[in-house]
Amino acid sequence: MGIMATSLHPTAMLTKLFIVAVLVLIIFNLFRALAALMNKDPAHSHRVVRALTVRVALSVGLFLALLAGSYFGLIPSHGLR
Repeated sequence: MGIMATSLHPTAMLTKLFIVAVLVLIIFNLFRALAALMNKDPAHSHRVVRALTVRVALSVGLFLALLAGSYFGLIPSHGLR
């Protein structure tokens, strides 16, 4: 058969979509902070801080969601001990 066809549980697919969506938001906010940082106007410094704060909050939230998903069995372990 060459390629193994796997059927994903709907919860597993939603979990993957959630993770990818949050990662896209994290990268978006990182570039948003970079764009505000490249602007030489000091009035835009609050935008840098806000974008980086949102990025850190999303990163921490994603980490906690991954821990919770692993704990509750939404993210199966693959034999790592």
